Amino acid sequence: MTTQDRGLAALGLDGVPALQPLTYPGLPVTAPSLLTGAELLPLHARTGGLGAWTVDGSTAGGPLDAVLGRLGQPPVAGRRPVIAVGSNASPGQLAHKLTRLGLPSAVPMVPVRLSGIGVGCSAHIGRAGYVAAAPYPAPATRATLVVSWLDATQLAAVDATELPNYRRVPLPGDAYGMTLPSGERLFGAYVYVSARGVLADPLTGLPRPGGGDQAALLDVLLDASPRLRELLGPDAASWVRRAAADAELRARGTLLFAEEGWVLPWTELPLPPG
Repeated sequence: MTTQDRGLAALGLDGVPALQPLTYPGLPVTAPSLLTGAELLPLHARTGGLGAWTVDGSTAGGPLDAVLGRLGQPPVAGRRPVIAVGSNASPGQLAHKLTRLGLPSAVPMVPVRLSGIGVGCSAHIGRAGYVAAAPYPAPATRATLVVSWLDATQLAAVDATELPNYRRVPLPGDAYGMTLPSGERLFGAYVYVSARGVLADPLTGLPRPGGGDQAALLDVLLDASPRLRELLGPDAASWVRRAAADAELRARGTLLFAEEGWVLPWTELPLPPG
């Protein structure tokens, strides 16, 4: 496959949930990759650290750190790994967040195996109108989540898109069993936790699963609350249209989550036992 074939549009990965809320969380990368603007180049794992992994590309091939250097971007050592539980795993969404600010979108994106984190729904309605994903403590869970290595400017830009509803917190790699595709351990990473808590399933009292079909989620919430349906209904399409256009409606809908008794006040990720 040539670099011309690696465009996000050709790969079907150019979707931007911020612009099309019912597509949230978007399609994630499924293999180690280097996002470079509108392209997603294969990144091949090898021992010796992420900076030594090799990038495919007719004009941009070679060790990752060398490729980043040719692009005028910081090497891996000058970046911070950030775990995505929602749309930040989507290259289209991440590129949108960066390029709309005029920032370079050269970002290594790698699926990483880890434990202790479940993916639920943040107990708020976001600016785009959707109910975004949020992590919660789940000691028995083993999952694969995308980790992006962001430089300082990129990290500040992504932080700004998450505040005030999320906080970025560090997680130690040994406690969460973070393992790279090379088999090497990741020593730690950041993750955004919800400052609002996570939504509970009223039937079980457990966190409601997040990161799936957004329209189905919103329809379920509307069916469960006549007040929410009156505010944002009758369906998921009307929900995102109304919520995206009106900050007051978003705030009122967020308050209704709590009034319905759906909110688990889980705003931290304590270290897993053992």
